[in-house]
Amino acid sequence: MKFFVRELPKQRNFLVAAGLQQTIEYLEALSFSTAEMEWLEQTQRFQPDFVKWLRNLRFTGDVNAMPEGTVFFANEPILQVIAPLPEAQFVETRLINLLNFQTTVASKAARSVLIAPEKLLVDFGLRRAHGFEAGLMAARASYIAGFSRTSTVLAGQQFGIPIYGTMAHSFIQAHHDEISAFTQFAETNPGNVVLLIDTYDTEAAAEKVILLRTSCGSVELK
Repeated sequence: MKFFVRELPKQRNFLVAAGLQQTIEYLEALSFSTAEMEWLEQTQRFQPDFVKWLRNLRFTGDVNAMPEGTVFFANEPILQVIAPLPEAQFVETRLINLLNFQTTVASKAARSVLIAPEKLLVDFGLRRAHGFEAGLMAARASYIAGFSRTSTVLAGQQFGIPIYGTMAHSFIQAHHDEISAFTQFAETNPGNVVLLIDTYDTEAAAEKVILLRTSCGSVELK
């Protein structure tokens, strides 16, 4: 069983491989718990011999794959599974899920790196990700492709990705006025002040931030 892309648009003719680590972890841990087997049996949807086979299921095959971060092209396999047919068919959906999503994110991130060389690129995608796992894996995939940091703290713990963040709009809205919010934030984070100035009026907020420059050191507008 091989995983590959049949064709790509001319303007996006390469992809970046990602998701291999999670694929290997899934295959190494493949098994059913007692509770899962009891549930399968009570559904009465499967023949007893098949349920017995599932009870003892472990992945016994081999995997050949590109290292993560490798650039690849259409009709070039990213991963190959050599295993008995029932095992290969059983793991197919999860492997496509793991490889497709991370490869998609890594490929998009790589293009962002190419058009913004030497820039600090940070993943802030968790809030808009389609579920928790997707947000965590997106942080990992974008880092593989060249992003510098992530705002997802768990990705820092699990994958060693440097974490990065800014102030929240809700923090500003919790104050009576922007200048109070900016001042309090700057006093709490001297020398590392990144301020969001688009909560109400971007130009007016920028003028207010100018007042903080002399007292708070480096101020970055965002």
